[in-house]
Amino acid sequence: MYTALRLQRKLKQRLRSGEAEITVVTPDPYMTYQPFLPEAAAGSISPRHVVVPLRRVLAHCTIVVGEARRIDHTKRTATVTTLATAEDGTGAVEIPYDELVLAPGSVSRTLPVPGLAEHGVGFKTIEEAIGLRNHVIEQMDIASATRDPAIRDAALTFVFVGGGYAGVEALAELEDMARYTARYYHNIKAEDLKWILVEATGRILPEVGESMGRYAVRELRGRNIDVRLDTRLESCEDRIAVLSDGSRFPTRTLVWTAGVKPAPLLARTGLPLNERGRLVCTARLTVEGTEHAWAAGDAAAVPDLTAAEPGRETAPNAQHAVRQAKVLADNLVAAIDGRPLKEYRHSYAGSVASLGLHKGVAHVYGRRLKGYPAWLMHRTYHLSRVPTFNRKARVLAEWTLAGLFKREIVSLGSLEHPRAEFEIAAGRRPRPDDGDCQ
Repeated sequence: MYTALRLQRKLKQRLRSGEAEITVVTPDPYMTYQPFLPEAAAGSISPRHVVVPLRRVLAHCTIVVGEARRIDHTKRTATVTTLATAEDGTGAVEIPYDELVLAPGSVSRTLPVPGLAEHGVGFKTIEEAIGLRNHVIEQMDIASATRDPAIRDAALTFVFVGGGYAGVEALAELEDMARYTARYYHNIKAEDLKWILVEATGRILPEVGESMGRYAVRELRGRNIDVRLDTRLESCEDRIAVLSDGSRFPTRTLVWTAGVKPAPLLARTGLPLNERGRLVCTARLTVEGTEHAWAAGDAAAVPDLTAAEPGRETAPNAQHAVRQAKVLADNLVAAIDGRPLKEYRHSYAGSVASLGLHKGVAHVYGRRLKGYPAWLMHRTYHLSRVPTFNRKARVLAEWTLAGLFKREIVSLGSLEHPRAEFEIAAGRRPRPDDGDCQ
């Protein structure tokens, strides 16, 4: 989105005259600002304000909602399936191009853990974040209503695997939300909820530094969150999380945030990939040894020209991706005009992480912050980075209102099955209290 947005401005006159055309192929008609997913899950931000509608911000681009299944760069064509592919029966669409920009990002990296595919949930999309919020509140409803102690214990046990940004921030925000929600249940106390963070290495949040990582562990444990370092998830069959230290936790909630991998599309492009499956790129953000092909973000292995060690690559995070997008767009226009290209160069500024409402850690430009100042920096930084003034204003307004009114504690899990009630009325589905209902 950032690349197309900048190209749209740089090529404004050519787009109007028809000399140039920008086509954006995307599975979703919006861009998700992922750093806000934990707050969306906790109800601090409305889900629709975490996403940016592409058709609005890319008004001069052609938006194709679909998935690129294959890239044939020798013929310069992309094979794309759209929402209409199965309906009209005409098959995939062949889209020709002159210049190719690959920025498909990454997907969750799963491991062959027994039961993970059946019971786990990721935390990379807005749908997963809102689904997880609904699920957590629903489990509290189940625990409040059941007369079976085993079901109650499993419903109130929440296991998160992965101690990076996604796992720690999601757990911290949801624990904050659930602790607040517990006050509205007559038979659930905050201390009845069991939160477990499983991390395979000896530290969490490595991006904020070792000392801030240790502080984060102390902060989480001080909130009665069970942080298990140097521990792996061995199995989660039958909704029982089995850890490498021998612990067993019956649970109805398993959140998997243990890393990402490049999008599978890259393997179907015929372009050079490194050992991790990312596109081998130059510092000018061109695909190495390939003309008319560009890449940025998680999918691109870009040399870090500011690193002391030779051969080091830029980290696959938003801080680099947003800045790479601008350089890529400028270089693409320069290549069309026959001008020299610039190299991408950015010194890592640092990292900030939220640990729930009014709590956080930060390591920015060598300075370490914790608690409220770090949390305030986290919000300020991401508010400045979320795209468009429209989204900035809406997010700021929601934060302001959240400080004046109480949290919302409603679960809208029925949104996942919107036709269920109508099917019951039409006799297509039995009611949950019918005797033959399983």
